[in-house]
Amino acid sequence: MVGNAVRAVIRRAVLRKGGAVLAATVGLAVAAAGCASDSDDSAAPSPAANPAGAQAGTVTVFAASSLTAVFTDLGKKFDAEHPGSHVKFSFAGSSQLVAQLKAGAPADVLASADIPTMQNAIDAGRVTEAPVTFAQNILTIVTAAGNPKHITGLADLAKPNVKVVVCAPQVPCGAATRKLEINAGVTVKPVSEEPNVAAALQKVASGEADAGIVYVTDAKRAGAEVATVPLREAARAVNTYPIAVVADSRNAQLAHEFVALVTGPDGKQALAAAGFTLPSR
Repeated sequence: MVGNAVRAVIRRAVLRKGGAVLAATVGLAVAAAGCASDSDDSAAPSPAANPAGAQAGTVTVFAASSLTAVFTDLGKKFDAEHPGSHVKFSFAGSSQLVAQLKAGAPADVLASADIPTMQNAIDAGRVTEAPVTFAQNILTIVTAAGNPKHITGLADLAKPNVKVVVCAPQVPCGAATRKLEINAGVTVKPVSEEPNVAAALQKVASGEADAGIVYVTDAKRAGAEVATVPLREAARAVNTYPIAVVADSRNAQLAHEFVALVTGPDGKQALAAAGFTLPSR
């Protein structure tokens, strides 16, 4: 097809006298336009090769802070098995993560520390696929190394000379703690309520608190930094962890592959090694 530039040359040529001049001018113009067209086509980027706004190869995972260690390891495995791809994590309290999603924060996967928090994301339309439960966790007491306050159970945390930290009630570990107190008839008066379980653990490990209630997985990860006191009532407040692809994921295929890793044999092995229990199917 002859372009606008060629038509303009033809019109100018028509004004000149002599058919030979006209023919020569038109021939040259068409040939030049053909060369220019080929050059432009080769330089123009393909829309399919560079979709606007895409973040090719990146999977953003919003995950509960209690999953930090095990998901970080699984992320390295995922990266190794998917050359050119990368898992980017955002770890925080589950309720904080859902609040960010509801505010429009971009993410591809959500893994929360309990079902009600995931349901909150579903109710907000941020998750539309059925979540998959992949792990369970229970609470335990951690104390300063050596357990200097000689804490033996939940009732000891209600003593006035014991500085206790717990998770805030709006996050899963805090909701489970409150459930434990109600079931045991014990009221703990904490010196602080932390936004996630990692923060609660850190305050005990650093000596800012005498004791705290955290997940068994976090206590295991802390090792000798803290002492662990089992909670006899823990079985009454088991937290179940669901995972799902976010509704507007920009890398849905890779997001589903990460979920498959977490819920598959490698994920189960890593979770069990970290101290999580696996839900019965």
